[in-house]
Parts: sequence; structure tokens; C-alpha cells
Amino acid sequence: MNRRWNASAIAKLGLLTAVALVLGYFEHLLPITGIPGVKLGLANTVLLYALYLIDIPSAILLMFLKVGLSGLLFGGPAAMLYSFAGGAASLAVMIAARRMKSISVVGVSVLGALTHNVAQMVLACFVVQTRAILAYLPVLLLAAAVTGTLTGLIARYTFRGLNPKSADARANGKSAESGAKKRG
Repeated sequence: MNRRWNASAIAKLGLLTAVALVLGYFEHLLPITGIPGVKLGLANTVLLYALYLIDIPSAILLMFLKVGLSGLLFGGPAAMLYSFAGGAASLAVMIAARRMKSISVVGVSVLGALTHNVAQMVLACFVVQTRAILAYLPVLLLAAAVTGTLTGLIARYTFRGLNPKSADARANGKSAESGAKKRG
């Protein structure tokens, strides 16, 4: 694939990276539930934006930038490792789910959140050399379903505000043309 990076694309990716970092930092400061490992996943809205309104290579690059920079600023090597495992698996599933016309942006977000937690738990099993920690997985999956739904709804309504016709159709798994025809 031959991708041309012009100044506008670089500026947009820089802005989206900054937004993802700010959202990640905000989440880092918020103890939302008191349950270890549970976060809202607000920065995932930026990946959903890139996936639906830009392109897959931009979403992949944003995931790497967010994980790397967040790890350097707010975490450390272990945090980056877990974040990368969850982010890469989650994004791969979201890319596949995005291609299925029957899955809305909320569904894609929920699948991404679920996958993120599963990938991190699998990595944790290898790191600590025990499967006993998998007993915590149902709690994380329930939280992921809730937070993934919230993140997906935020993304859906953000898309509508940014580009009411084509984004609404894409977020609901339809082509922009078919969404415009139904409204028109």
C-alpha cells in the first residue's frame, strides 16, 4: 500500500494523538469504580474515529503512538507491554468487525473492549505464570461490555456531529451513499 503523508494528514494525526493522550490522562486521574484495571476507554473513541472516518493505517499508527507515548508519560515498560497487547488485539478485532456491515460502531467498540481485556489477561497469565488470575476475567468482561457500549455511543454521536450524513451511515454499518439515499 502506498500512503502519502501530507502536512494535513500529519497535523490531523498529531491532533488525534494529543486528544487520545489527554483522554488517557483524564482516565488515569479518575478512579471510576475502585475495581483494578477498569477504565472508561475514552481514548478508544479516537481510534474509532480514525477507523471510521480516516483509514486503517491511521488507526494503527494512532494506537502505536498512544501506547508508546502514554507508557512514557504515565506508565512504564510493564504498562506499555500490557497496553500494547490489549491495543493490538483490540484494534485487530475492531478492524475485522468494522468490515462487517451488520455491526454498528457500538458493537465494534464493545468487541474491542472485550478483546482488550482478554488479551491483557492472557499476557498476565504468561507474566505471572498462573492461570488463577483468570478468575478476575468475568468482572473485567462485564465492565468492558458497559464501558465499550458507552465509548461506542460517544463515538456514534461524535461522528454525527462531525459529519451528519456519511458518518451516521458508516457508524451504523452502511455505506455513505445508502445512508444518504434513505434520508433524502
